[in-house]
Amino acid sequence: MKTIKDKIAQLSFVALLLAVTSAMFYTPTASAHGEKSQAAFMRMRTIHWYDLNWSKDEVVVNETVVIEGKFHVFEGWPETVDKPEIAFLNIGIPGPVFIRAGSWIGGQLVPRSVSLELGNTYSFKVLLKARRPGDWHVHTMMNVKGGGPIIGPGKWVTVTGSMRDFTNPLTTLTGDVIDLEDYSLDNIYFWHALWMGIGLAWMMFWIKRPMFIPRHIAITSGKADTLISANDKKVAIAFAVGTMALTAFGMSSTNDKYPITTPLQAGLMRGIQPLDLPETSITVAVEDANYRVPGRAMQMTLTVTNNGDSAVRLGEFMTASVRFLEPNVLEDETGYPDDLLAEEGLTVDDNSPLAPGETRTINVTASDAAWEVYRLADLIYDPDSRFAGLLFFFDEDGNRQMIKVDAPLIPTFI
Repeated sequence: MKTIKDKIAQLSFVALLLAVTSAMFYTPTASAHGEKSQAAFMRMRTIHWYDLNWSKDEVVVNETVVIEGKFHVFEGWPETVDKPEIAFLNIGIPGPVFIRAGSWIGGQLVPRSVSLELGNTYSFKVLLKARRPGDWHVHTMMNVKGGGPIIGPGKWVTVTGSMRDFTNPLTTLTGDVIDLEDYSLDNIYFWHALWMGIGLAWMMFWIKRPMFIPRHIAITSGKADTLISANDKKVAIAFAVGTMALTAFGMSSTNDKYPITTPLQAGLMRGIQPLDLPETSITVAVEDANYRVPGRAMQMTLTVTNNGDSAVRLGEFMTASVRFLEPNVLEDETGYPDDLLAEEGLTVDDNSPLAPGETRTINVTASDAAWEVYRLADLIYDPDSRFAGLLFFFDEDGNRQMIKVDAPLIPTFI
């Protein structure tokens, strides 16, 4: 019996080695930004991106793409996520396939972190310059200190041409024009090679000596002092002195060649101006909200009051960058990403024009596969199961009003 068990163990070990070896030769391509794995409450109750526009779907290397729109910093920011008191407007791309030529919030250039206020809405614009050919998924993103990256909607942008043609010219404060793509590249290669050579020489000096087992035996037998000779100490001192001398020489020569330098700018920009949105004339109270798991649909009971001068209809519900449209009221003409757009995903039991002064209770259903595809349904498993989003109402002239909603969400499995 023992022989059989040993044989099985040996065969199992061989099978494991074969499986690992096979996996090393089969490495399928994988690409993702993880927006689907980010917690649903993070996407629903932090930053709401809307009115987004990507200026181009296809560019040549060196051409620019402008991403602009608005984002709302939600009032019901989760208590478990640090507030956006230190935030950085970023772009989610797979490596340096674009360079960011400029970023603006509220019309102000924002090359570093900013402070955002809860409840405010800001306009933004990011200018990107194409660098590497390929099909790239380009996301809006806000990095929040203590909260991590909060990713927004993404769209595929195709870059054609050759990366060899890419240039990134810059005029320094001293008036010199340089290309950051290959600026001082030879110097970078030289210093990297030099320090790697010194490191390898240090390793080779010790590798030629007795290695782990002989050293371990010497230490356990009380002969550790015999492992390092007087000549070894002299070589070690020579390496240390040479390293410090080389560092001092590099610093001195660099200061002589570049006498004018400025430190990296890392201050926090405050006072970013939010959008001055008009007062809304519509009030909405969420009476009830539930997520129907079998139907992949969220149902809301809303009490809506129109205090304005013109009749309105509900045209859109947006949450976690997914847009649910009522097709009889609104059709998308912005080229919004198809996977985030439910063109017929919003239904209202009574969406006739709500007259001025009228109050009506309506049942709204937002249904689409995006609830599962983008893992928004995971919200029902959170300890604080709440949803949040934006409702957009339209009058006969196309004027729009934005209403924020935030309420508990109850799952139903029937």
